Order: sequence, then structure tokens, then C-alpha cells
Amino acid sequence: QVQLVESGGGLVQPGGSLRLSCAASRNILSAHTMGWYRQAPGKQRELVAAIPRGGSANYADSVKGRFIISRDNAKNTVSLQMNSLKPEDTAVYYCKLERVATTTGIYGMDYWGKGTLVTVSS
Repeated sequence: QVQLVESGGGLVQPGGSLRLSCAASRNILSAHTMGWYRQAPGKQRELVAAIPRGGSANYADSVKGRFIISRDNAKNTVSLQMNSLKPEDTAVYYCKLERVATTTGIYGMDYWGKGTLVTVSS
């Protein structure tokens, strides 16, 4: 019943921008850390950006200065603004919520979305 749904992926030219969003199902009450990961074909999944509640965001070195992560605690959503996109940014992007509390009383689980594909190509 707990679900995360990413949106905003697609095909974009190098130097372009995309904004990814992650919507949480209503049975999610809160999450400590929200983040974005990505995985390119044949490569390991890697952290792109994460932001804890009440804390500062951290970014992978490869995206610093280009990507911005933000969260809305009232809606339990997390977004990723991606600017100056490069071909090497091509990957499936996943959102992740950590230490989640749900309406069923479960607390402490981590949840992943199913991913959205970002392709940067001319």
C-alpha cells in the first residue's frame, strides 16, 4: 500500500533542464530523509542528492552546482531540479524515503519509487 511515484523524466538536450517529482501515498505520514538516486545501464545505483528533515542537503560531486533537491513535509514530496544536464546524467532516477512512519503504525522502513527515465542526448 505504501507507494512512491516519480514523474518528470524524459528526453532532453545537453544543457537543458528537467524537474523530477516524487509523490507519496497518503498512508505515509512522515519521513526523516528524502533523496534521489540514479542508475545507468550496467552501473551501480548511486546517490544523487538527499535532504534530511531540518537539515542541509547533500549532493554527489558530479551534480553539485547543477541540481537542487527540495522537500515539502506537509505533502511528503521530494523534488529534484536538474539544470545544465549532461549526457552522463542519463539514468533511471529513483526517489527514496527513509525512516518512514505510516498510518498503520509502522515506523522505520525505507521505501523506493519505481523510477523515471532521464535521457540526455542531442
